Amino acid sequence: MKRVFVVSDHNTKSQKIRFKLLKKIKNTSLKKCQIIIVIGGDGFMLQTLKKFYKFKKPFYGINSGDYGFLMNKFHDKNIIKNIYNTDLVKISPLQMIVKNRIGLIKKSIAINEVSILRQSRQAASISIKNGSKIIIKKFRGDGLLVCTPAGSTAYNLSVHGPILNLNSNKLAISPVSPFRPRRWKGKIVSNKSKIKIKNLNPKKRPISAVADNVEARNAVEIKISENKKIIFNLLYNKNKSIEKKIKIEQIRKETNNN
Repeated sequence: MKRVFVVSDHNTKSQKIRFKLLKKIKNTSLKKCQIIIVIGGDGFMLQTLKKFYKFKKPFYGINSGDYGFLMNKFHDKNIIKNIYNTDLVKISPLQMIVKNRIGLIKKSIAINEVSILRQSRQAASISIKNGSKIIIKKFRGDGLLVCTPAGSTAYNLSVHGPILNLNSNKLAISPVSPFRPRRWKGKIVSNKSKIKIKNLNPKKRPISAVADNVEARNAVEIKISENKKIIFNLLYNKNKSIEKKIKIEQIRKETNNN
């Protein structure tokens, strides 16, 4: 039997699942474990991945939240079998580097997306580049997202961004309530892209940059690229992998658009 380390959210549902699980399996230390079991929702999984990825252990998520896109369903009878009978999915996060109005630099990683959002009642006014190539010279709107394939069904889907396959080697840039260019639908770029976003009017139109749930306010320049040095190993029940969830969302989107 594989050694596991169980970490769970503090809500009642997570604690009940933890109690049931620990009746069937022994909890070992983080250093000695072979699998990290995460009980909670997608938000708690994102926090745990960032906290423990340096231990280089695979993560198996059990959903106790609402949707749980990154998680597996909890099945009381087959839980041990499910934990050991899994498919491995490897994903890398985005690296966000933000410089604010007083020159301070803040770095963070994002597994789902980096959100660039207006910070006041004034619409954001920004330029978007990929390396030296200009994508949009002057964008006006509530903001935009740069998302990974794993994050393409999260906030990105809510703003009608494209759903990306995990093996697509792409990133999506999706606008949030664009005012100019009014009908700009965003852009799909290579995961090798070096995206640079500049605030064109920091004083009048302040913006914040958010890597999943880590915010940097009063941003004047944001650099975003995939951090290939970091790899998250996620375990999914056989035949119910994250790729299958992505395909289901793609079908739903196509159906809703017809």
